[in-house]
Amino acid sequence: MNKTIFDFIGGNIGEWKVTSMVALKGEPIESISHIKKISSSLISSNKGIWTLKGIVSNLRYTEKEDKDKLVAIQEDLGRSEATLAAFIPIRKSEAWWNLAQDERRKIMENKSQHTQTGMKYLPAIARKLFHSRDIGEPFDFLTWFEYAPDDAAAFEELLEALRKTEEWNYVDREIDIRLVRI
Repeated sequence: MNKTIFDFIGGNIGEWKVTSMVALKGEPIESISHIKKISSSLISSNKGIWTLKGIVSNLRYTEKEDKDKLVAIQEDLGRSEATLAAFIPIRKSEAWWNLAQDERRKIMENKSQHTQTGMKYLPAIARKLFHSRDIGEPFDFLTWFEYAPDDAAAFEELLEALRKTEEWNYVDREIDIRLVRI
């Protein structure tokens, strides 16, 4: 099975039940009751009410020291106690993509401190980022978080901190889908 390409299938069946679904910026996507996350390929297309495809890729803005710290403390997805999840597809504006790589990195890490903010919530909150922009998907990134019910308040705090940063000024579409494992 492919461990790099994944489909997030929104529909009426799946191992994750939707508890809320809100378009925070931009147009919404069609409402669903469940999400199924499966290994896939670029060729096949899984059906559902909608399917979003993402690729696990290299870390783009993280320096070696931060990467080593992340690897040392970040938990994998699928922990039994992590029965809550958030699936947050995000699209950034053309203004973001028109910036040079070093300008985007400066905003992400130096000004917004994206990685450092996220590390404060590890290992309680597990996260995986899937890239979608380069494969023609409607979102640039698909973010998947898993956490235990006891860590729900910490997760909300993490999102609040990230959404207050300069980086989030460049987000022009964001859907926040909350889930519970069934």
